[in-house]
Amino acid sequence: MALKSMTGFGAATAKADGVQISVELSSVNRKQLDVSLRLPTALAGMEAHAQNIIKETVSRGRITGVVQLEAASGQGEAQLDLKKAEAAVKQLRAAAKKLKLEDNLSASDLLRVPNLFQTAAVEKSAEEFSQPLEKALTAALKKLDAMRAREGKALGADFRERLKTLETMLAEISRLAPAVVSNHREKLFQGLENCGIENIEKDERIIREIALFGEKADISEEITRLKSHIQQFRKMMRSPEPAGRPLDFLAQEFFREINTIGSKANDLQITEQVVAFKTELERIREQVQNVE
Repeated sequence: MALKSMTGFGAATAKADGVQISVELSSVNRKQLDVSLRLPTALAGMEAHAQNIIKETVSRGRITGVVQLEAASGQGEAQLDLKKAEAAVKQLRAAAKKLKLEDNLSASDLLRVPNLFQTAAVEKSAEEFSQPLEKALTAALKKLDAMRAREGKALGADFRERLKTLETMLAEISRLAPAVVSNHREKLFQGLENCGIENIEKDERIIREIALFGEKADISEEITRLKSHIQQFRKMMRSPEPAGRPLDFLAQEFFREINTIGSKANDLQITEQVVAFKTELERIREQVQNVE
């Protein structure tokens, strides 16, 4: 299974028994799964069922959905709910009076009030809409998922290129690492010689100082772990399970290891590579935030 993005859109409709149900779904990135649906009054009792259908397909992200119910073409005539209309007019005029607004309410304004018009075709129980709702919702989810998969494929290609860049930088750090201790030794000897100190190479204190520096500056373990992290990142990208959270955690481990290298190496050239490595890694981390 390839990576999936948390960004997508899908829409579909289904008809049955003189009604048409339309579903629009959109998704954006979110650490957890958050589903928000807006359904018409006639379908309010189906919200929990609709959410469960979505949760079977999506594991992470904010999903926003709009469900509309209307008579299929040529099915039934629209009827005005007079009681709702009277209540709406009363509330609007009371609000206008309280706010000292002009009372210019017209009949056409009632068209903007939701659920005032119904058709005989949609005067059914919520359970009777279950099948067309599931059909429309499943079709919209399929399109949403396909879009998330396409964007996930693009993210995967970007990750692979950036991982290659990290490997190139890590190889350069590995090449520079062995010279850190010898360079320190030469600088130390040169400084002591300039001070007129003789027999430096036989001084046990200096030998211990160089050995201690070598232990502190050793970054071989961090380099090994970073190489392993890169391989783990690639493996997670191919995982059949959603990889967003594991990749986010792994990106943090990348930062921890490269920060340690920067603090231990004490070398200008390695520091330059560390800075470049962290810059590229930050781009990866930002992209990981949109992986399901």
